[in-house]
Amino acid sequence: MNGNDGRQEQVDGDARFAEFVTHRGEALMRYGHVLAGNPHDAADLVQEALLKLRAAWPRLRSKDNPESYVRTTMARLHIATWRLRRREQPAWEPPDREHHDVLPSGDEQAMWRALAGLPRRQRAVLVLRYYEQLDDAEIAGVLGISRGTVRSQASRALDKLRAAVPAAIEEATR
Repeated sequence: MNGNDGRQEQVDGDARFAEFVTHRGEALMRYGHVLAGNPHDAADLVQEALLKLRAAWPRLRSKDNPESYVRTTMARLHIATWRLRRREQPAWEPPDREHHDVLPSGDEQAMWRALAGLPRRQRAVLVLRYYEQLDDAEIAGVLGISRGTVRSQASRALDKLRAAVPAAIEEATR
């Protein structure tokens, strides 16, 4: 193998990585937003996960799923951040003027607010269960917690959502 073959592999790998980011970047941002609860932390999660993917890109085989790698990395980064800021509860405040992107309305708006108000671990469990459609064992593996903890966190989160959404809808209709 001569030196040109190695450079060609790198160029091909760079092109495949760029193509992956181009095609899946928006979906990763949506996943990050659901996971983190706001667009700023979502962008950070995506950026950090893509940096880790880029470093691992040469080791990934063609049968590996880079999107699965990134999503798992994002969930782990989200939980790691939660663990570091366990006592701190930073809150993201919306801008003074309304943002007219793809914001849901009515009942969905109340659901998004309630989801954003959940503790990080509970939100991560719900996102992995209902958005990523992982089972309890897979969620436990991604988050590094027991299956029992997954079930209890999901139960608590769903109880909070059930209580918060009707109250928010009633308040919005007054």
